[in-house]
This record gives sequence, C-alpha cells and structure tokens, in this order.
Amino acid sequence: MKADTGHGVSVRVEACGKTFADGTRALEPATLDIARGETLVLLGPSGCGKTTMLRIIAGLEQPDAGGRVLFDAADMTAVPIEQRNVGMVFQSYALFPNMTVADNIGYGLKIRGVPQRERAARVAELVALTNITGLENRRIDQLSGGQRQRVALARAVAIRPGILLLDEPLTALDAALRDRLRGELDRLLRSLGITTIYVTHDQSEAMELGDRIVVMSKGTIAQIGAPRDIYFRPESRFVAEFVGAANILEAEISDGHLRLPGGRLALAESGTRPRAVAMIRPETITIVAPDAATLTGIVDSVSFIGDRQRVVVRGAADRPLAIDASNAAAIRAGDRIGLAVAPESIRLLPDGS
Repeated sequence: MKADTGHGVSVRVEACGKTFADGTRALEPATLDIARGETLVLLGPSGCGKTTMLRIIAGLEQPDAGGRVLFDAADMTAVPIEQRNVGMVFQSYALFPNMTVADNIGYGLKIRGVPQRERAARVAELVALTNITGLENRRIDQLSGGQRQRVALARAVAIRPGILLLDEPLTALDAALRDRLRGELDRLLRSLGITTIYVTHDQSEAMELGDRIVVMSKGTIAQIGAPRDIYFRPESRFVAEFVGAANILEAEISDGHLRLPGGRLALAESGTRPRAVAMIRPETITIVAPDAATLTGIVDSVSFIGDRQRVVVRGAADRPLAIDASNAAAIRAGDRIGLAVAPESIRLLPDGS
C-alpha cells in the first residue's frame, strides 16, 4: 500500500446500484470499502459496471435509492462532484488545447484561488515528479501520447485530491509505451499516497497497480482480493478464465487425486466431492520424462512467444492443456511427454462456478 501522506480519504460504497431511465440495470447493489491510501482496481470486461461504479464515487452518477457513498464516514451521496475533492483522468485526458502544459497542470489550482507563486511551485514539483521537465511551455498538440498522459495525471493530482479516479487512462497508448508508463504510474501513485480507484479491462495493469482488485461481471462483484489471491485462488470459473491464462478441467476425484484421461494428479485438498472443476495455470505445469510421470500426453503444437514457449498437449485431460515451458526446451509436436503439477497449484473451483 502507498505511503500515507495525509491526502487520501477512506471510501465506503454502500448498497450502490444503478438503473438508468430506460430500465438498463448497469450495477447491482454493491458494498465496497476502500482504505485510505489504497490503490483499488476495478477490473472486468466491457459493460460489467466498473465505470458506473467509478462515476457513482465521483458524483457523476447518483446511485439508486438506498445507496450511499461516504468519504471518511461523511455522507457524500448528494454532494456534487466539484465539492468532493476528487481528481480524474479519463481515456481522452480532456486537456485544454489552447493552454500550455504548465497552464493545464495549474488550472485547477487557479480556479481555486491558489496564489500564483504557490501555484508555480506546485506545477514545478509535479512537472519533475511526472518526468516532463522542459515541456512546460509547449502546447498540448505538440506532445506525444505518453506526454499527454503525464500532463493529465499531473493536473489531476495538483489539487491534492482525497481520491484519484482513473478510467482506462493507458488504453489509447501503444503496447510498449503502456508497459513503461504503467511502471511509472505505480511509482507515482505510491509516492503520492492518494487513495486511488483505477478502472481497467487489462489484467496486467490490475496486477501491477492494485493493492486489491475488484473483479466485476454483469454488474456484480465476482471477487475482491489481493492480486496473488485473485490469480492463484479464484473463487469462480469466470475469475479463473478472465484473469490470466487458465486450464479448466472437469474430472472425477478419488483417493485424493484428480482422475484424467492421461493419468492422475495428486490434490492438496479434495474434500468429499466425487467430481470437480479444477484450474491449473500453464506456468505451474512442468514437463518431465513420461516414464516417471503420473500424467502423460502428446504434444499437439509448440509456439515460440519470446521469453517462453507455449506447448499444447492433447490426451492428458478432457481438453487440450496449455503449458508455459522454457524456450530452451527441445519439444516437438508428436512427442509423448510427462506432466507434473504440485498439488497446491491445482485450484478446485466451487460447485456451479
């Protein structure tokens, strides 16, 4: 969690749902607590309700009757956005094209009546913090996409908001720049200590930036947890498949083992269920000699993907298994191989998942 500089506030979203005038149910009633200084990521596919949740917290949307939004225990539900002390960054950045970089960053301070000398000092501090030194007098149309993103972020935090709200702020950037800025954004957020709510459909962003992740589906909260818990201990098939690559297997359980067409795998905890839906991450499967393995299969394909190779194996389970192996391993289509998985790497999903 970010260091607490005193700017962040705690947030409670209490029984907030949202039904639009045409009857569309965008968000089922949800309750969520966000700690002071925490970065919380709302993660999910398009139309899952994550942006609606963000807009309710911002004050851009009102929740259905009975819903409340509280900042540091103060009821903010009916308070307009301009009185909530929130900073926002959108996909479009919404920068003023007729202003310089410095004027954009200092705009919120100016309309709040902050004296010019203090305003200039704050702008200079944020220019340095966001690595845009030397660009202060440029127009917005003279900036690259990454530079515009930094300006938008600096403008949002210049007013020292209690909450920073970011809605897919890196989506418009190319992949390489997005990866680099993600690391810079993480460093910046942790140095500022502002309570941050970040909306994305990108699981890599969620994993890198979030102290906790809220996975959303069809207007409901599917799971809340730390990134490692979401990844390794999903509570449903939806979460398992949405967050990272996953092998989802349906199999019988007997004598503490998962029984599969190509053999069996030991389970850390099997319970009393005769059948289960299990999740195994590709990187947790090890390729071993077939004669020494309890599970075997035939290599269907091998794809080189840079830092690793993706091996697809048929015959081991009820569907092809994806395995992430070292790119130095000599594996060819048609090879018979053995597979090993540590019992604790097999996640049994809840019934009905």
